[in-house]
Amino acid sequence: MITQQKSLKGYLKEYFGFAAFKDNQEAIIKSVLNKQDTFVVMPTGGGKSLCYQLPAIISDGTAIIISPLIALMKNQVDMMRSYANSDDMAHFLNSSLTKVQSQKVKADLRTGRTKMLYVAPETLTKKDNIEFLSEIPVSFVAVDEAHCISEWGHDFRPEYRRIREMIDAIDHKIPIVALTATATPKVQSDIIKNLQMEEPQTFISSFLRENLYYEVKPKGKKSIVIKDIVRFIKSTPRQSGIIYCLNRKTTEELAELLNVNGVSAAPYHAGLDTATRTKTQDMFLMEDVEVIVATIAFGMGIDKPDVRFVIHYNIPKSLENYYQETGRAGRDGLEGNCIAYYSYEDIHKLEKFLRDKPVAEREIGSQHLMEVSAYAESSACRRQFLLHYFGEEYDTSRCGTGECDNCRHPKEQVECKNEMKMVLHAVEEVNESGNIPYLVNLITGKRSQDIASFGHTALESFGIGKEKSELFWNSIIRHALLNNLIRKDIEEYGIIKLTQQGRAFLKKPKSVKMPINRDYEELEAEMEEAVMARSTALDPTLLNMLKDLRKRVATQMDVPPFVVFQDPSLEDMATQYPIDMDEMTKIAGVSQGKAQRYGEQFVELIREYVEENEIERPQDVTVKSVPSNSESKVFIIRQVDRKMPLEDIARAKKLSMPQLYTEIETIVSSGTKLDITYYINDIMDGETQDIIYDYFRTAETDSLEAAYAELEPEGVTIEEIQMMRMKFLSEMAN
Repeated sequence: MITQQKSLKGYLKEYFGFAAFKDNQEAIIKSVLNKQDTFVVMPTGGGKSLCYQLPAIISDGTAIIISPLIALMKNQVDMMRSYANSDDMAHFLNSSLTKVQSQKVKADLRTGRTKMLYVAPETLTKKDNIEFLSEIPVSFVAVDEAHCISEWGHDFRPEYRRIREMIDAIDHKIPIVALTATATPKVQSDIIKNLQMEEPQTFISSFLRENLYYEVKPKGKKSIVIKDIVRFIKSTPRQSGIIYCLNRKTTEELAELLNVNGVSAAPYHAGLDTATRTKTQDMFLMEDVEVIVATIAFGMGIDKPDVRFVIHYNIPKSLENYYQETGRAGRDGLEGNCIAYYSYEDIHKLEKFLRDKPVAEREIGSQHLMEVSAYAESSACRRQFLLHYFGEEYDTSRCGTGECDNCRHPKEQVECKNEMKMVLHAVEEVNESGNIPYLVNLITGKRSQDIASFGHTALESFGIGKEKSELFWNSIIRHALLNNLIRKDIEEYGIIKLTQQGRAFLKKPKSVKMPINRDYEELEAEMEEAVMARSTALDPTLLNMLKDLRKRVATQMDVPPFVVFQDPSLEDMATQYPIDMDEMTKIAGVSQGKAQRYGEQFVELIREYVEENEIERPQDVTVKSVPSNSESKVFIIRQVDRKMPLEDIARAKKLSMPQLYTEIETIVSSGTKLDITYYINDIMDGETQDIIYDYFRTAETDSLEAAYAELEPEGVTIEEIQMMRMKFLSEMAN
């Protein structure tokens, strides 16, 4: 029993600065202090860590905290040390420490000053560590991320299943507290059974996060998704966020794209060295970086309460992953946006990863993916779907204010009483032996190998709903699950069983009004059409005004109009309506230098035009791309500065001469001065240079074809014209 003189709230205030506990934190802490085995399911942001940290501080002895990721232990220890007067309060012991550092940790443990020792399961497999821990007083063992124990969990780790054996080797009487943020009922029972917890006090908090907004968007072309992400982030400036990706390469590409577009971002993945990962974490916590683009390794144990958005660029492999990762938003209780991009292609990629897994693991992985697809495609309340998955009921009227995209933009509901009866009858006809895909194939009349071998083609249900799509029947089955007419038997790999309510419905059917799931292939096409429509909405009146202004500026500067801005740049201005210099630099073909030299008058004209005509500017943003050949351009600029022959430059970069000319034209057109006079003087006499240069001084267009038609009688070649055009643009436009 608790013997401390001070109240628990007194300790809470003294060590953590809080005046009150959240939800059932106090009851959990009392259970741990009373030496009872304790099982805790508490969603991310609920204050799970405090449930073992506070009892560790005020108990005699040292608490052993088992955590799965070595890389994050330092963060957890640093956090605890920040609450204490001494670094001795908390330590970690793992393979990242030197022998001297490990000896220092053990010395502190022997003094009794260390109240918390963070270890990975692998640390406890070493005999000398077990022997050492057997010699010091241990208050309790906390198993964090306990879902790693279960094969049905989203992050199964075989070494976690040996934890009970390791604890027994230290002292079988040590009480255990197991904690996880995400666990279905099946995973919960697995954890308790594997740890051999004796009559544990069980605390399951609600999975409801009312401050989070959930949205799933179709994932079309990469460029469109990137533009959508940049637009969203720029609409919430100076906000912290996390973007989750499937692989390391994507995190780096996306982080680079965000930086190019003015968003401070950094990649984070297991391929980076420890120092880089630690630096990235610290920069994110200190707000030197706004956005982390990460694989799923990021976030576990990172206590940043003010993450305002979590974006899934790739859909995760399970709803547990999704819930845990989205749970990193809004941990301070303020709003958080959770946006996921979904495509069938991403699901197929995840399915490929399962091919080489053992059969049981492959089946479990497939079940997880099926649930993720069902969630993404559902037109039902997303909160209801998530909470139902974790065994909790939810009144959808509470989401009526639009805390998910489906409730904010509800689809039309259709009457499906007869179709629901068909589904439940099919479950009954196959003697409750089919999973969802099997039932859909049966009802739509698909003669699969399984259906044929079981003789189910002769059933009344075979083909009874063939006039409707698979999407439709998946919607009906999901609605039946959400409304407890059927249930999924997880241990039988998703076999569908009738519930009492389902049997009652078959006897006495009643009205069923529901929305049909979303077809994401159609939504992707619609999104691309909408983007194309926006991008081609050129304003012809503004374009003519810009051309008139260009002519006036060109006359004042005594240069041809194309030197000021080329036509593609004016067309982009007449589409995007840039009203400040920053926006002007995002127009195609307008560099910082060119904007400063010519842009102010154009920005002023566009700003006045927008105000006078009450133009609603596109909410879209112009996304700068990362030049795929930026290294090549830098090389060309440096070698031209050194006056290297162009043939040698082309040879070094494995380019043809026409390709090199194109690269040089791109460089000078974007505003970089490049002096190729040394090369021109070697291949062209002065008189020919003067003829071509004088032509471009008075030309209305920079067209090579027009110039050649005019200058051919002078014996000038098109290659010479192209070279002199590059020289002219470099000198006059820049």
